[in-house]
Amino acid sequence: MTSIERTAYPRLKRYFTAKELTEIYTPTKSEIAFAYSTAKGQSNIFNLIVLLKAFQRLGYFPKLSEIPNSIINHIRGCLKMPSEIVLGYENNKTMYRHRVAIREYLKVNDFDKNARHLAALAVHESAKVMDNPADLINVAIGELIKQRYELPGFYTLDRLVRRIRHLVNQKIFNFVINRLEQEYIEYINSLLDSYPTERLTPFNNLKQLPKRPTRNHLNDLLIHFTWLETLGDVKPFLDQITATKIQHFAAEARVLTASEMKAITLPKRITILLCLIYSAQVQTRDNLIEMFLKRMRSIHHKAKEELDKLREKQQSAIERLLGVFTNVLEIFVDEPVNTEILGQVNQVLAPGGGAQQLLNECEAVNAYKGNNYLPLIWRFYKSHRRVFFRLLSALKFSSTSSEKSVVDALKFLVENSHRRGEFIKESINLDFASPQWQKLVLTQNGEHSQIIRRHLEVCVFSYLAAELRSGDICVHGSEDYADHREQLLPWSECLPLIDQYCQNLGLASTADSFVQQLKSMLADTALQVDEAYPDNRQVVINDQGEPVLKKPPRHELSLQAKALIEAVEERFPERNLIDILKNVDYWTNFTRHFGPMSGSDPKLEHAIERYLLTTFAYGCNLGPTQAARHMRGVVTARELSFVNRRHVNADKLNAALTDIINRYNVLNLPKLWGDGSTAAADGTKYELYEDNLLSEYHIRYGGYGGIAYHHVADSYVALFSHFISCGTWEAVYIIEGLLKNNSDIQPDTIHADTQGQSTPVFALAYLLGIKLMPRIRNWKDLNFFRPDKETIYKHIDLLFKDPINWGLIKTHWQDLLQVVLSIQAGKVSSPVLLRKLGNYSHKNRLYQAFQELGRVVRTVFLLEYISDIKLRQQITAATNKVEAYHGFSKWFFFGGFGIIGYNSPEEQEKIIKYNDLIANAVIFHNVVDLTNILRDLKREGYLIMREDVTALSPYMNSHIKRFGDYSIDLDTLPQTLDEVAAFVFV
Repeated sequence: MTSIERTAYPRLKRYFTAKELTEIYTPTKSEIAFAYSTAKGQSNIFNLIVLLKAFQRLGYFPKLSEIPNSIINHIRGCLKMPSEIVLGYENNKTMYRHRVAIREYLKVNDFDKNARHLAALAVHESAKVMDNPADLINVAIGELIKQRYELPGFYTLDRLVRRIRHLVNQKIFNFVINRLEQEYIEYINSLLDSYPTERLTPFNNLKQLPKRPTRNHLNDLLIHFTWLETLGDVKPFLDQITATKIQHFAAEARVLTASEMKAITLPKRITILLCLIYSAQVQTRDNLIEMFLKRMRSIHHKAKEELDKLREKQQSAIERLLGVFTNVLEIFVDEPVNTEILGQVNQVLAPGGGAQQLLNECEAVNAYKGNNYLPLIWRFYKSHRRVFFRLLSALKFSSTSSEKSVVDALKFLVENSHRRGEFIKESINLDFASPQWQKLVLTQNGEHSQIIRRHLEVCVFSYLAAELRSGDICVHGSEDYADHREQLLPWSECLPLIDQYCQNLGLASTADSFVQQLKSMLADTALQVDEAYPDNRQVVINDQGEPVLKKPPRHELSLQAKALIEAVEERFPERNLIDILKNVDYWTNFTRHFGPMSGSDPKLEHAIERYLLTTFAYGCNLGPTQAARHMRGVVTARELSFVNRRHVNADKLNAALTDIINRYNVLNLPKLWGDGSTAAADGTKYELYEDNLLSEYHIRYGGYGGIAYHHVADSYVALFSHFISCGTWEAVYIIEGLLKNNSDIQPDTIHADTQGQSTPVFALAYLLGIKLMPRIRNWKDLNFFRPDKETIYKHIDLLFKDPINWGLIKTHWQDLLQVVLSIQAGKVSSPVLLRKLGNYSHKNRLYQAFQELGRVVRTVFLLEYISDIKLRQQITAATNKVEAYHGFSKWFFFGGFGIIGYNSPEEQEKIIKYNDLIANAVIFHNVVDLTNILRDLKREGYLIMREDVTALSPYMNSHIKRFGDYSIDLDTLPQTLDEVAAFVFV
């Protein structure tokens, strides 16, 4: 059975704020008139209105005994009825008659056979895409509400969903297994068998994780991929199953053991095994490319380091050559040219080894001038040669444009991979290579040019890496490096969406009007800044055209604010983390999202207790073993590990975080800090073990690790997080965090630092209706672009450089809209596209269009930034909040020496989200305690001003106990939030 708490099935809450009662349960004049015209007597009128308001909220009629007293008393007060009037019918016939009248009044139909049929059809279609019973129940609820039907009892929907889900899944399982030969079924099934010589079954190999990107590990991964390929091309067997369904089945198989898999019926077992194999094949292709890119980056980095070392060694040779050349010049300056002078020159050259030796030394020095490290790459590449060619044979590469010269060069390399000679005489198109590369690869042999084989290989593999990053080359059967064009929404499906989308965001809906809108925005902003410049004392443009910004005056806290902070800190009650989690779960019920991957109710004893302890153990990075030692036998390490593996994933943690955020947003105190319209994004490094693909050495922070990239609202609460590698440009994930944020707090403005911006990101943010306002280091080095080359400004003209290429934006307007609508439709994620748009490519016209649009948007932002001191202060304050959150959340990450001890990317991501869950729970609880303290101070006569309260922060931790024995008491309940939410700050 599905837990009702995990669904959207409407239920009456345990408590209501005064605002909620007023907005939801206050009867209107027309509703009161309806009640008086339908019922007779105060008692029946009161019963009717209570039923009406409850039905409006729930979509069904609850038992009268389940309606909270707060609602009853509120409605009684609105009707000005005496307390003697109580809720309840003396005659059930009257109640049923009222229900019929309410349905007619609200134009809602009773749940009947037709309603059941409509719900069944909706669930049947959705079950082909999704698998979680709670999600399917939500689909049924949505369809019934849309068709204006009364909702049936929850268990009616649950039975309906479970029956249809079972039928759909069984049809899928039988369809798949009927397409397979018996011999192949037995072969796949044998993956679950163990062998005497092997410790693990082949099934465990399907879950194998990639290790750190070394040559040997790349070779091992290729061997693993070859084994996966021997299992066959399973994609044709799964072509009738949607991608989301395949992901779900693969995830279900991934958490099971071989013995548990054997307990599943054969059709389902084979199907989810095939889904796991397919997922492993796709993921391994991605991992191979990721490892190849990192090895190529390392090879180039080592060549650059070698160049620096050579320069140091050559410094003495350079000085000696200059000395010889100086002596030669002195001879020519002092004497006219004759035979005697030539003899003197030879005497000067002889100590250096003669003319030829010195010429050779000059050529050696010139070979590496101008930062030319390319000739040095071979020595670091040659040990990788064999494994790179194996990679070319294992994967299928193709071009995403009509320009296929790099792909053709790859084929040429494969055809000539057996050669060991220095030169290749056959010709090849090297138009893709830079002049520097061509000079290195090609050499003249008489009248004909020939190719230096070694340098050609290095050149082609270097360009393969570059074009994989930019998306100009794709990998068949990959996900992260697939052809992005195939992932976009077809233009025919985009056309019906354009007008409404553009209307919602205030964008022009044709190419011409879109360009004109952008032109006006840029021209108007520049003109306003130019006209206001003489009166703006906060910015000065010097003779070199460089704007100089004056620092704003430092904001000092008032004496009253300091006194309030001190008084609050003295009164803060001591708390421990488990009690905080317990109380916040009582207020938000966030643990309702945890449970088996199948979506059924957990079979655990004391499930809530187990979920809270697991959150604490992993969120504080103690791990199951260390946490269990401090819990007095309440739970074992194995039980904690089981819950983490089988009942919690990243999506469930995101849903739990959303519950906390939504309830936090109801409280009044956070609204003094921010209204939720802005957020800031930034990353902080967490240490990792080295033996995984994500871990990289961080140059700025030192050590191996990954980046936890957080989006934090202006009200201090964390909205979303990603865990990414240190080498990832953070801007790739800045938009995704907002798009995946499903909470009630929906910012439309995002602040970040330098890593959080680029011209394509500015463009995509603009098209998605997001205002990107970052704090950019070295912003003075960025170009300001003119609306057109004829426009001249009186005061700020020195800021501007080149004009915008409006024709490029107009030409690719359709492509820009297709991308943004595809992201909105969930066809492609913003990080996948921004990774491709984050690398320059002369082939990729889409990149160039995004870059040009981004130049417009960024120029407008920079003009606003230099002219508005309040905007600069807002950006600084927002980025300071997210940096403060990093320190606050890491304070709870005290276990395991602060190192994330998992090599699985999924587990790494979960650890970060567990930590966010604890941090947000403490923020929530701190706000509750702060509100109580402020209320007490107010009762004692303390004057509390709004501006003083804004100086407070929920990032308090001095009152929290982190160490000692950990126990949990679910019997002691905290206060309700009624009074907390109702408290109004003056």
